[in-house]
Amino acid sequence: MNSMLARTFIFGAIALGPATMASAQQGSPPTQNDRGKYEYNAHCAVCHGLSGKGDGVFAGVLKSTVPNLTELSKKNNGVFPFMRVYETVDGTWSVPAHGTKAMPVWGPRYKAEAQESSFDDYPANPEPFVRARILALTEYVYRLQVK
Repeated sequence: MNSMLARTFIFGAIALGPATMASAQQGSPPTQNDRGKYEYNAHCAVCHGLSGKGDGVFAGVLKSTVPNLTELSKKNNGVFPFMRVYETVDGTWSVPAHGTKAMPVWGPRYKAEAQESSFDDYPANPEPFVRARILALTEYVYRLQVK
């Protein structure tokens, strides 16, 4: 059952991914069920600000300048650096301002949260859930890009 649940989830993510990206490119407003926006507001906005411009409430107390996430594509010749953003969130791309791999890199935290939950008392494979949360967050940062 575990592999069937994982396959179903991955198939859904693959099927819905292009539709989500197309919707984001059209500039549609986020819905109430916007997981990427939720993840961003819950974990990133404190430093990067709600607008993504690096003006969060903690920005002033950090030793390094908080990057403006709205200009990632602009600084990368108009191409959104999807994998770099994904790897920054999951901890495989080291960012000195994010500290150690333990915090505030979200991949390990998401994995721990997924391992704590279960479906009908059957523990699920946390990897698809971790990837889905990071993908949603990365896609939301993509939507923050200036035109």
